[in-house]
Amino acid sequence: MLRRFSSAAWAAVLALVVAEAPGSAASGSGAMAIVRQFLDAFNRDDVAAMAATCAPQTAILDDFPPHTWQSCAAWAKTLGTFDKASGNTWGTVTIGAPWHDDVTGNVAYVVVPASFAYKSRGKPVNETGAVWTLALEKTAAGWRITAWAWGGH
Repeated sequence: MLRRFSSAAWAAVLALVVAEAPGSAASGSGAMAIVRQFLDAFNRDDVAAMAATCAPQTAILDDFPPHTWQSCAAWAKTLGTFDKASGNTWGTVTIGAPWHDDVTGNVAYVVVPASFAYKSRGKPVNETGAVWTLALEKTAAGWRITAWAWGGH
């Protein structure tokens, strides 16, 4: 009987902790809106709109060479060149509910599961199981992405 009560008590505590976790997917921060704005621009291949969501200096890590950039515009230009040389068409990224959408003052940390679909030399490719992690800062102009990393699976 005590063991059953103990298990039920721990389950209730765990449920309460998870429900009250800061930055849960339900937080709906303004930072997440900018992440979605960047993603919408990416999916339209609109480099200017992507760059507008980023700070002038944005640290980027991605899975194609040279793997690191200091601006969204430089990253997009390199991606276009890489895709052309590799026979890839511009792709579409989809994301799931955020695992983290944490805002502390004027900074935010966002982590989302992601998938990337594109064509390589005419054949469909669907990369699933990726993780996209972003840092943002709230400026006078609103939220801006200051860093992001794409972790493929």
